[in-house]
Amino acid sequence: MIDNPNAQPGSPIKTLAITAFAAALVFLFFGEHWVHLLGWLPFLLLLACPLLHMTMHGGHGGHGGPGKNAASGPEAPHQHNP
Repeated sequence: MIDNPNAQPGSPIKTLAITAFAAALVFLFFGEHWVHLLGWLPFLLLLACPLLHMTMHGGHGGHGGPGKNAASGPEAPHQHNP
């Protein structure tokens, strides 16, 4: 294949046609299959709980953190030094 250094990546008409076709596909997919997606919503919310639990506890040291005993009771409030 011979590369033309003066060739543009795509004509505006071609880009517009591809964009319009993709938008129509997305619109029809969600329009026709929205009922099926809503049926899965409760299960997706339940599956999100363990994921949120793992990610949210990772930001503050988890349950107990290093050098702390998790069974020792509630930990002291966070104190920030200026």
